[in-house]
Amino acid sequence: MKNKFLFLGIAAVLFTACESDDTPDIVINDNSVVNNTTNEPDPSNPDTEVRLSGIYTEDLTLEAGTDYILTGATIMASGTTITIPAGTTIQAQAAGTSVYLAISQGAQIIADGSAANPIVFTSAADNPSSGDWGGLILLGRAPLNSVTGTATSTSEIGNLPYGGNVSDDNSGILRYVRVEYSGGAADGQSENNGFSFYGVGNGTTVDFIQAFAGDDDGVEFFGGTVNASHVVVVDAADDSIDWTEGYTGTITDAYVVQGDGIGDEAFECDGFNTDFTNATGTFSNPTVTNVTIESQSGADSTRGFLLRAGTQGTFNNIEIIAKATGISVDDDEAATPTSQNVTDGTLSFTDVTFTNVGANTSIDGGVTEAELVTGIGNGTGTDFATWGTGWTVGIN
Repeated sequence: MKNKFLFLGIAAVLFTACESDDTPDIVINDNSVVNNTTNEPDPSNPDTEVRLSGIYTEDLTLEAGTDYILTGATIMASGTTITIPAGTTIQAQAAGTSVYLAISQGAQIIADGSAANPIVFTSAADNPSSGDWGGLILLGRAPLNSVTGTATSTSEIGNLPYGGNVSDDNSGILRYVRVEYSGGAADGQSENNGFSFYGVGNGTTVDFIQAFAGDDDGVEFFGGTVNASHVVVVDAADDSIDWTEGYTGTITDAYVVQGDGIGDEAFECDGFNTDFTNATGTFSNPTVTNVTIESQSGADSTRGFLLRAGTQGTFNNIEIIAKATGISVDDDEAATPTSQNVTDGTLSFTDVTFTNVGANTSIDGGVTEAELVTGIGNGTGTDFATWGTGWTVGIN
């Protein structure tokens, strides 16, 4: 590896606590330059450990046979590409929220694994546990509803810009990538996710990804248009799949598993970030197809889908197993009641099977279950046995 970079130390990391919608306010980080040197692998010993940290201003190409350790905030600057070959494992120091990999606006990650040789981001701890480190962060130039035009918002992690007006923005490739033991907390309330997609565009490839045993959400979409397929979340301590800020991509073939007493909502779906103004007056409106949600502890106290803050969406072929409530439509924002979207035809579920579920639905606004869901009993969910074996972990 002969790449040069500007090494920045993280002098202070200050996060603002989450509000009730689990989306923290803007975060300010003080990134101060310190004198450090690149830890290059020894040519005579290709197995030498390589430590990664700082802001990279030139391309970075990893090698599958080398041991990599994230030791701090690792940021690919605009115009750069990090290339990670199939079979590479990147460990992260168990230092909580200050350790993460971020792909800035204008940068790309090419992480193209395979079922036989997935790319794995994991904890370097001898006894890893959820929250050991941050996670993987992609930031793009696709639209948000929290800002207008080419204006940008600021990520909750790293104070990095995201958003814009480029729907087909391309942040690279994530294929057969697993993130383990992420979600490090800054202050007991503000945590990282496994995969955080900030304003990521649909020119980006996201296919076959897994978040395992994270201490916050598994996968979260902050606006953007990115399409994700073959998404697995196992034992996320908070929500498994989450969206806000006007996300309008597609999620196809998703498998959510929540262990005994682990996790909150399987899907937490916000039309906009209620901590900010809905600047564009639009709402999240993704298309979600082929989903299986399973709570392994029996019917727990949480929901398969919590839809709120005016979110819209089209949901097809869903299987929900062992939840207290299968689908909850919440009119938490009086000015933009989510239930109105059911009446308007912009929020609907087709072919849904509820198994060992306490209540199929809970809907505000006097809307009936029959208006929200058609084809009850017809959902088969995703065929995880066909596409999910060999590269995922934590599945019984």
